[in-house]
Amino acid sequence: MAKTKSAYFCQSCGYESAKWLGKCPSCNSWNTFVEEVIEKPGSGAAAWQTSSSGKRASKPNRVTEIASTAEKKISTSDLELDRVLGGGLVAGSVILIGGEPGIGKSTLMLQLALNIRDRKVLYISGEESEQQIKMRAERITTDPAADCYILTETSTQNIFKQIELLEPEVLIIDSIQTLHSAHIESTPGSVSQVRECTAELLRFAKETGVPVFLIGHITKDGTIAGPKILEHMVDTVLQFEGDRHHVYRILRSIKNRFGAAAELGIYAMHSAGLRQVSNPSEILLSQRDEELSGIAISATLEGARPMLIETQALVSAAAYGTPQRSATGFDTRRMNMLLAVLEKRCGFRLSTRDVFLNIAGGIKVEDPAIDLAILAAIISSHEDIPVSSKICFAAEVGLSGEIRAVNRIEQRIAEADKLGFERIFVSNYNLKGISREKYSLEITGVSKIEDVFNLLFG
Repeated sequence: MAKTKSAYFCQSCGYESAKWLGKCPSCNSWNTFVEEVIEKPGSGAAAWQTSSSGKRASKPNRVTEIASTAEKKISTSDLELDRVLGGGLVAGSVILIGGEPGIGKSTLMLQLALNIRDRKVLYISGEESEQQIKMRAERITTDPAADCYILTETSTQNIFKQIELLEPEVLIIDSIQTLHSAHIESTPGSVSQVRECTAELLRFAKETGVPVFLIGHITKDGTIAGPKILEHMVDTVLQFEGDRHHVYRILRSIKNRFGAAAELGIYAMHSAGLRQVSNPSEILLSQRDEELSGIAISATLEGARPMLIETQALVSAAAYGTPQRSATGFDTRRMNMLLAVLEKRCGFRLSTRDVFLNIAGGIKVEDPAIDLAILAAIISSHEDIPVSSKICFAAEVGLSGEIRAVNRIEQRIAEADKLGFERIFVSNYNLKGISREKYSLEITGVSKIEDVFNLLFG
């Protein structure tokens, strides 16, 4: 009789070991190893097999001999999702969507399944019953697509039997952690089950050309649950994020083999589902009745999309011996660096002051082009002098206090012009090649921080 094969897997990162270890050598987590059966005795072939499996192995070809074909992308009828995916769905692609519980992953995917026209869509749920999905579908739309099918199943063997009968053109799995394969003798959601089920769906997608969406749970650290290899296997990794106490949701591209990474799509969650936000600046700029100190507007880029965001700063006297430094939506270490530049190069004594920074709208920004807006907001709060709401900034600040150029400046200027701003501060090095006649706003080039403060505060 064949011996059952088993191994020990780290539940945090998926590291495999032949024996139990107290500390994972990969992620340094303690007591995360569990034993899992990796192969049943006498297990057969994989769950998904096509008639092409028995074909002769392919031979290597010269790159010049390979025919180039233009991939036609499938529109999802969702402009925000199409933008994040790089123009639409690619045949045979596997897309992984992760997010916190209750953020709206299932709603987004069901909305996608109900809105795709002229294509057969199969929505497979391992978490909800058909009646629950039907109730949500009636809430989301009054005109569902005729070719949207619902299947509640968790066994990959049964799922592939139904796929062969139905032959869908788009497949949605909710969620990958609920599936289990008969070839792995461990519980659903374990490292080996998630890896095997994903591998079977990946083979199916590549052999048939059917796009597959996988909804994935996340851990308490915010990473997608399961082995890290899961993100390497799929073509696209999307993160659905936002604050459950607010209506806005952000769909962020982390990895994309068919488009730009770090692309951004914005939705608003309502009782009737997710509404696309085509102009994100409307939620990132607050409507103020009067000018307030500590607020400055920056022109930033997320992927290929220009946006105007509001940076808010509060500078106050430190109540205790050690001043507080806190930033929401921005890197605290970079904020400390900018504060050091202000103190060293401009003479502002901020070492004894509490400084709090917030990016409005609940998004996280890594674009260095908001440096100048952050410094303007900090000095505005420190001096209690408001910055005009018709002025915006787009420049990076160096350690010597110089104003550095940023990329794709014309897109930033055009977005500010479209939203009615009257003046934008940019680096002098960005002015070369810009035709000012195209824009109605004033473009001001600066080279040092002192120039900006003299123009703003006199």
